[in-house]
Amino acid sequence: MKPIFSLDKITYSYPQSTPVLSDLSIAINEGEKVSILGANGCGKSTLLKILAGLIFPQRGTFTAFGEKLDARQFNGSIAKKYHRRVGFIFQDSEVQLFCSTVYEELAFGPLQLGYPPETVNQRIEELSALLGIDKLLDHTPFKLSGGEKKKVAIGSTLILNPDVLILDEPTNSLDPRSQAWLLNLLQELSDAGKTLIFATHNLDLVPQVSDRAILFGEDHSIAADMPVQKLLKNVALLKQVNLVDAHFHTHPWDFKQEAKK
Repeated sequence: MKPIFSLDKITYSYPQSTPVLSDLSIAINEGEKVSILGANGCGKSTLLKILAGLIFPQRGTFTAFGEKLDARQFNGSIAKKYHRRVGFIFQDSEVQLFCSTVYEELAFGPLQLGYPPETVNQRIEELSALLGIDKLLDHTPFKLSGGEKKKVAIGSTLILNPDVLILDEPTNSLDPRSQAWLLNLLQELSDAGKTLIFATHNLDLVPQVSDRAILFGEDHSIAADMPVQKLLKNVALLKQVNLVDAHFHTHPWDFKQEAKK
């Protein structure tokens, strides 16, 4: 299977800091469900931002959809095409919300890409009903609950029907019912052939959202790249990278049952 993303010996440093990612090489295939795991500060969010086309490696090669990308060429029509295919959900939903109403938030992306107003209206009607936010379209996003904000942020991305959805700590600040709703939605997107990439600290949820895990060590290198179930059984490795403590054990969480409550 041909990779949708390929990173070959990439390096990235923030100003006046040591490299967050150094000589990193990974590939992610179309249709995969991948969790990016590791302790705080190991480079998870930086990797997600590179994949989302928000920042670019300073060394090495980043290839997406069969084309090499770098910051110099990533503008105009190339950037629009990329962000239509790759959607990014920030850890803090409020970072993505800047319009005065939920309707305007959902409409912003497709209008910027030149979609006809009637097409935008139809997509908003269908998507808002799917996400359960159709009664909130005239509301101000900033006054919504945490779960409602997350739905609006997801909606503003899904309305472009991206091939890839990247989520940074997707269940942060969500109550159990909202988590269950989100995981059901992600399963539906996976069944539809979308590529899903997550960063999360919640190991109980990892088997629900992914099949493959890429584990970072505290030295910013990749400590493991293996099936999720195999990784979660390797408690010694999880302790070594400071992701769990001596009392770690997973609690199977049935999100389908939770969603019925």
